[in-house]
Amino acid sequence: MILKLAWNNIWQKPLTFLLSWLLLTVSVAIISVLLLFQQHFEKQFSNNISDVDLVIGAKGSPLQLVLSAVFHLDAPTGNISYAEAEKWMRHPYVSTAVPLAYGDSYKGYSIVGTTNSFFQKPGIELLKGKLNSADFEILAGHAIAQKLGLQPGNQFYSAHGNDAHAETHNDHPYTVTGILKPTGDVTDNLLITNLESVWKMHEHGEKHKHEPHNKDALRHQHPQKATDSRELTAVLLKFRSPVAAIQLPRTINEQTGLMAAAPAIEINRLFSLFGIGIDVLKAVGIGIMSLSALSIFVALYNSLKERKYELALMRTMGASRSKLSWLMLLEAGALCVAGMVTGLVLSRIIIWMMADKLQSDYHLDISPFIFQIPGELVLCLLTTGLSLTAALLPAISAWFINISKTLSHE
Repeated sequence: MILKLAWNNIWQKPLTFLLSWLLLTVSVAIISVLLLFQQHFEKQFSNNISDVDLVIGAKGSPLQLVLSAVFHLDAPTGNISYAEAEKWMRHPYVSTAVPLAYGDSYKGYSIVGTTNSFFQKPGIELLKGKLNSADFEILAGHAIAQKLGLQPGNQFYSAHGNDAHAETHNDHPYTVTGILKPTGDVTDNLLITNLESVWKMHEHGEKHKHEPHNKDALRHQHPQKATDSRELTAVLLKFRSPVAAIQLPRTINEQTGLMAAAPAIEINRLFSLFGIGIDVLKAVGIGIMSLSALSIFVALYNSLKERKYELALMRTMGASRSKLSWLMLLEAGALCVAGMVTGLVLSRIIIWMMADKLQSDYHLDISPFIFQIPGELVLCLLTTGLSLTAALLPAISAWFINISKTLSHE
């Protein structure tokens, strides 16, 4: 009965309560999207670096080297000599070394040349077909195979860089031999072949070798197999001992022409920078939520002033003080629940609409159909607390309503 009465009171002032509901919905949706995005961002970046202790590449920005070699999100810092890199790949402190050579793509997805050591990473298994065993045979990650409709036996020509409309290598087609199971990391969006395929694809590159001018040009700076040297883009190392984490980066950076970058350090730095933006947007969301609470307070307070006579009559007809106060709290609670539900649903719709873009551009596989615990639980409690606080003063006023004075004034 009291719930129905609260609901009817809300519909007596639809525009006022609609504004409060909209503000609440928008604020919950903003904060929920940020929580989901932050959770997936940190989880997937952490997963990708879990088996990489050190990245070796050409001199440049350490963060750029990690983003390009581990996450394939940035241009590489350049190429390095295979012979020089091999010394560190065979170092006694190194348990696993994964050489990488890339610079080409197919429809915007990176083609990575590597060795069988790449497949030693936990979770990388064949879904169908067979592993690539010959030159110009290639494996497709699960996500890319689904998007491009790749199947074992398909052939395609690669293109320079990561631009889907770049110049195509028409000399050698790649043949898809297998599809990998989903891993939930960057492997899902890669095309994987052997090092020799990448080198042979660019043997003609020596004829028109030029200096890169910008990041886009660096993407076109392919690893090349010259007459007396081969080149890699980067090497991913896993250490045997924690001592290596102290000695190897310093030795490589100080005594060689290579650069060593620790993914854990660089990604923590990226999280710190990224976290500032997240915190600012969360503050904006909480600000909007506070405005919503203020709007609920104003709506309920004005409603109380207009309904004093009605509430006094209810008291004379036997309604208790607590029932009148509960009526105010229920109106705020109904708005709160409606705003939370629509806000959470809206956040899922936003994530669902952004999912393809995030996966193709940033290799982030974000599912909208999960509940971020404890973040969203705290968000719901915060929303409920603010809404009930906004209704507290009107509820107290309803409790102490003076029946005789109110009725005599009317």
